[in-house]
Amino acid sequence: MPALGSQRRLLGSLNCTPPATLPFTLAPNRTGPQCLEVSIPDGLFLSLGLVSLVENVLVVAAIAKNRNLHSPMYYFICCLAVSDLLVSVSNVLETAVMPLLEAGVLATQAAVVQQLDNVIDVLICGSMVSSLCFLGAIAVDRYISIFYALRYHSVVTLPRAWRIIAAIWVASILTSLLFITYYNHKVILLCLVGLFIAMLALMAVLYVHMLARACQHARGIARLQKRQRPIHQGFGLKGAATLTILLGVFFLCWGPFFLHLSLIVLCPQHPTCGCIFKNFNLFLALIICNAIVDPLIYAFRSQELRKTLQEVLQCSW
Repeated sequence: MPALGSQRRLLGSLNCTPPATLPFTLAPNRTGPQCLEVSIPDGLFLSLGLVSLVENVLVVAAIAKNRNLHSPMYYFICCLAVSDLLVSVSNVLETAVMPLLEAGVLATQAAVVQQLDNVIDVLICGSMVSSLCFLGAIAVDRYISIFYALRYHSVVTLPRAWRIIAAIWVASILTSLLFITYYNHKVILLCLVGLFIAMLALMAVLYVHMLARACQHARGIARLQKRQRPIHQGFGLKGAATLTILLGVFFLCWGPFFLHLSLIVLCPQHPTCGCIFKNFNLFLALIICNAIVDPLIYAFRSQELRKTLQEVLQCSW
């Protein structure tokens, strides 16, 4: 892995060529502003990755064990857990391999190291794309279950769900291969940023619409019970808080990374952008944190899944 530098090499093809030939080389920041660089130790990366790994393995095991969870909604949640699991595994693998290579413990040929590097990059990029897509798929599934409840089981069938899942995985693999092959094309970076913006907009529109429908339903119940204001206000605040957490976590965990990609295209030479680039490790840590939070938001809130999870843990002991 040539030119490892001080940053981790997520999507590391951007750093795998010598600095003189990089398409987006940063200018030295000699006269620019003071940069605030957040240092993320390798031990923290490993700890976050292992926590995420355990959480998402438990989600997959619980869904696989309980036949009552073999439905399209839980299959989407399971695939999200697999994607987050791959994000964690790839980052843990990179964190473990890089120091060994730098210390000379793993003596191997440069070609083998480059192939390993490409495999890790494809794994990380593909798992990120699939995570974004499955978050969008879960939002669409919940939207259909609310607004088309009577037709839900005829619209979201298992064969259709399997086709969607297969399409997402194929698209994720192809996207990662394209990125690694054409990493020096700005269009590829912009496409990834566009995917993030599209998923953020999709989730915001669908969840806000679902919240509005839920509040409307609560108002109807309140009118029947002649206690409109307390019920409506309490439900609305709870729904707004849930929506804020859901979208806020998504934006805060993924946004900085895609801001990084955007600035590579927009201002690769600007000193201020250079300061943001120095915190790349922090952006990766936030993505791993998202892989930790996802099971808490989408999986562990299910009583059926929690019950199955307890059975899985009891069997393991």
